[in-house]
Amino acid sequence: MRRRVLVLVAATTSLVLVAFLVPLALLLRTVAADRAVQGASVEAQALSSLVATTDRAGLALAVAQVDANSAADISVFLRDGSVLGAPAARTPLVELAARGSSASGDVDGGREIVFAVRGAVNGGVIRAFVPAATLTAGVAGAWLLLGALGIGLLLISLLVADRLARSLVRSTAELASVSHRLAAGDIDARAAPDGPGELAVVAGALNGLAGRISDLLREERETVADLAHSVRTPLTALRLDAEALTDPADALRIGTGVDGVQRAVSHAIEQARRRGSDRAATDAAGCDATAAVRERIAFWAVLAEDTGRTTTVDVPGGPVPVALSRSDLDAAVDALLGNVFAHTPDGTALALRLTPSAGGGADLAISDAGPGLPAGVAVLQRGASNAGSTGLGLDIARRAAERSGGELRMGRSALGGLEVVLQLGPTVGRGA
Repeated sequence: MRRRVLVLVAATTSLVLVAFLVPLALLLRTVAADRAVQGASVEAQALSSLVATTDRAGLALAVAQVDANSAADISVFLRDGSVLGAPAARTPLVELAARGSSASGDVDGGREIVFAVRGAVNGGVIRAFVPAATLTAGVAGAWLLLGALGIGLLLISLLVADRLARSLVRSTAELASVSHRLAAGDIDARAAPDGPGELAVVAGALNGLAGRISDLLREERETVADLAHSVRTPLTALRLDAEALTDPADALRIGTGVDGVQRAVSHAIEQARRRGSDRAATDAAGCDATAAVRERIAFWAVLAEDTGRTTTVDVPGGPVPVALSRSDLDAAVDALLGNVFAHTPDGTALALRLTPSAGGGADLAISDAGPGLPAGVAVLQRGASNAGSTGLGLDIARRAAERSGGELRMGRSALGGLEVVLQLGPTVGRGA
């Protein structure tokens, strides 16, 4: 925008200067020529009385003196054909003046002025020739001065325009910076409302939006905290009931389920309380996808065994770092496995495969042998479901993948059902 303002001001100022300076330059040239012609005319006319009254010797001396002191060439053509003063040929204008008509005109090399003199002694024609150099004397210097004045005015206008453009660009850049900080989760970012009028209005509106976002986030945190507080009481009762069971296997199974719900509640509270900048730093630190997947599949293995599902797990032996926090990855894996258990019949086989990517990160594929997805169902839309659920599972996984710099893909699995692939970005170089 700064460059565009400068170009606009330069173009406008140049047009104004051209419209002003070009006519002025032409006027200066005309004035210089008129001044030279007028001076030569006055000097030539001063000889009229001498031509009519003075003898030839005195006239010759007077003409020579005037010619020597004049910038023009002064000549006197007498009736007998002789020429006094500056040597000159009889031109058509001289012939015209000899017939009694004074005139002037442009000729090669300058301007010629002739006066007809009627007198008793000599008579004849007085001729003044003003060279082109004399006609334009001082014009070049005046034009240089005008050019310097025009350049100076152009530079001053560009300087003023640059200061104005800097102010506009600085205010716009500050607004953009504040909006980027808000988008990154810095809800305390505010714009200074001290820019130009319109930008100050935008800054005030942006600050109002930031305040509204802060209020909404605070209400969300309070709502999640209230929900978590309400859920913890029945969870505590369930844990006590599990500990009171006489069968250790049942106690372990129910206790494990209660621990899973407790982790989910704690994760929701953590997500609500974290600010965007802290969250970005946590995600950038990443986690080991291998350890996370092994732990979550071990958690779901008990339910898979109870429902008669064949589970195939293919994970690397070593760590696979990904740009996603451990809690977010656990939530994404739980959401995808939970969908398999919730939307496929008991006994449906499932497979989980973690494949490191060549450039870092990994692809986590969860597939099943179920019926797949019906055509035309927008399951990736938050809250959309065709099975009576909340419709949040796939959306949780999708947002986790995008948070790591990857994406979620769905297709037909080798088992014949649905395959969901989470592309998880690498930790190295993320945010560069």
